[in-house]
Amino acid sequence: MIITAGKYKGRKIIAPDEKITRPTLSKVRMSVFNILQSLIDFEESSFLDMFAGSGIMGLEAVSRGFKKIVAIEKNVRSAKILKENFSNITPTPSSPVGRVSERQEMFDIYIGDSLKILSNFDEIFDVIYIDPPYFSGVYEQSLNVVKNIAKNIVILEHIKDVDFLGYEIIKQKKYGDKFLTFLRNQN
Repeated sequence: MIITAGKYKGRKIIAPDEKITRPTLSKVRMSVFNILQSLIDFEESSFLDMFAGSGIMGLEAVSRGFKKIVAIEKNVRSAKILKENFSNITPTPSSPVGRVSERQEMFDIYIGDSLKILSNFDEIFDVIYIDPPYFSGVYEQSLNVVKNIAKNIVILEHIKDVDFLGYEIIKQKKYGDKFLTFLRNQN
């Protein structure tokens, strides 16, 4: 896998075993950020990746100019690769949770259950990317847990119908059997 655009374009990213994660395809990543670019200004914006896997979505976000990235991954083996990918792009993390500051960019990596971690968050995010394991049944729970921390856009990658819980659908695209749904929090 490689970063598709921005200042780190072409950098190789290590992907976890496909039995553990399902990395977002490059054409889908490019589409996500092309659509986002028409909706918000990336500079000074924050990006949360709830089910980070390799970290590719957060790395794409920072490559394109986002200033604050938070990545959460539950699987310990994937989290190790996630940390390695971020450290290959940025300086070595200086704290236990992986906080790194370079050129005013902030990266936070959390290892654990996204739903539990975010239930205690009070930080607000401009963009939240939700791509849980497809058959985990946590789509609606994820949307609920981010309702109070979503400032602007929530992106949901899914394959089945989801109750969007009062979020406004901005845009929806289909790629093979998966959907990318761009939502706006109506709070």
